[in-house]
Amino acid sequence: MISTGDLKKGVTIEFEGNPCTILEWQHVKIGRGGAIVRLKLRNLRSGAIFDRTCDAGDKFKRLYLDRSNVTYQYNADDLYHFMDTSTYDDIVLNEAQLGNAKDYLIDNLELDIIRYNEEPISVELPEKVVLKITYTEPGFKGDTATGGTKPATTETGLVVQVPLFVSSEDSIRVNTSTGQYVERV
Repeated sequence: MISTGDLKKGVTIEFEGNPCTILEWQHVKIGRGGAIVRLKLRNLRSGAIFDRTCDAGDKFKRLYLDRSNVTYQYNADDLYHFMDTSTYDDIVLNEAQLGNAKDYLIDNLELDIIRYNEEPISVELPEKVVLKITYTEPGFKGDTATGGTKPATTETGLVVQVPLFVSSEDSIRVNTSTGQYVERV
């Protein structure tokens, strides 16, 4: 069991019967009353993000999740198929379970799948991925004095702000945690 004093960002707990990851937490001392803790949680099964308030000193069951290496194969409708690299099993996740990770999935991308009680619930992306640009406006020399940016659409549909010198059909490296351009590849 874990107390509210030990909670921090990234810890996985069981909340209302579901595995949840803490996105934000805040300890608040109320004038005459006791302290409370405000939590922003993500339900790992459904992908829903919600806020809750609990009393300081409440206890939660801390969860430890299993991870295994998988390769992204394909998607059909809102179902995404992955292959476990050690057992060659087909693992299927829906769009809600992936969240914004679906914007970075390209064929044969290796990543980790997160399981709770042998049930696959989400994925963990690599820190950076290489995506190909399908469309961007041409940049012209002398457009700006300080190095401006322009929107570029990638092969997955993700729109990233890139420098003016980047053109269509270029490949770029994107940070998966921030969604920002890192470099041209």
